[in-house]
Amino acid sequence: MMARVLALAARALGALSQAATAASAAGVLASLALIAWAVVLRYAFNRPPAWVDDAVGFLLVLVVMLAAAQVLRRGEHIGVDLLTSRLGPRARRWADAWVALAALAASLVFVVNGWSTAMLSRQLGIVAEGNVEIPVYWAQLLLPLGGMMMALAALEALVRIAAGAPPLHVPQHPAERPE
Repeated sequence: MMARVLALAARALGALSQAATAASAAGVLASLALIAWAVVLRYAFNRPPAWVDDAVGFLLVLVVMLAAAQVLRRGEHIGVDLLTSRLGPRARRWADAWVALAALAASLVFVVNGWSTAMLSRQLGIVAEGNVEIPVYWAQLLLPLGGMMMALAALEALVRIAAGAPPLHVPQHPAERPE
């Protein structure tokens, strides 16, 4: 029964994080297109659009925050492989649990502080300075959204560890591959 619930939760979170990753990839492509367009306008027509740099900055926040959960699920966040690859199975599980707990703590900071900052910016009517004068809270809301998704991924990892299930990510280093 627990395995079935775990598999269902993994599929649901997988679909959600895949959709967020697709939106993140679209943000990368949109940034690339905007920058290319701005370069052509600048050098071919001497008419650079002033707002492109600001828009790409906002897209960068979208890219990072929406991709963070999938990166965590794949086990691709920054790690010290030199140390963890030498650990035995039990110590590896403890290290994985520590990573999941640290990611959960960081994600909760994103959720709580991101939400309160966005709501304060909304209440005060703060708009972005520069060429794109949009309400700042629109971009700030990506912090709690990405944090919530990352928290779900960290909780999933902790449940998998507690249940004795293997990690979702495929080991990349030869020392990490099961025999």
